[in-house]
Amino acid sequence: MAQPPLEVQSRTTNEAFGKFAASASGWLGSKWAFAGAGIVIVIWAVVGPVFHFSDTWQLVINTGTTIVTFLMVFLIQNTQNRDARAINLKLNELIRAIDKARDQMIDIENLSDLELDELQTKYENIKAAYIKRQSADRQTDRQLDHRADASEIAASE
Repeated sequence: MAQPPLEVQSRTTNEAFGKFAASASGWLGSKWAFAGAGIVIVIWAVVGPVFHFSDTWQLVINTGTTIVTFLMVFLIQNTQNRDARAINLKLNELIRAIDKARDQMIDIENLSDLELDELQTKYENIKAAYIKRQSADRQTDRQLDHRADASEIAASE
């Protein structure tokens, strides 16, 4: 029996971290976490004179913010990975459900950069052709309008 992909294996073995990251990023992204961080900064600033604005006083906030930033990078990345995966799955379902959609677009996030560049060029060419058609259609419409105006003027004379 084939083993599931490594990504699936690591996700199931790290389910506890995934749950922790989801709840932590949800809480840490709240207004209450922002308010708490603001309060910590205010307290730190208020106790500055007590510690005579010493190097240790500055080191406390520098070290604290560095550690929090370092840990938040991993929480945010985990959340971003999960969100991107969910969005890709939703898009895959939409592509699959629409009859005229190109099925080869499903799972394109797994293509190499070169293959993605080729697809981008293809769609840029499609867009350019569409813009050219739109411009030609507008020119044709203008010509028809001028002819209609000329016909109306001739008919009224």
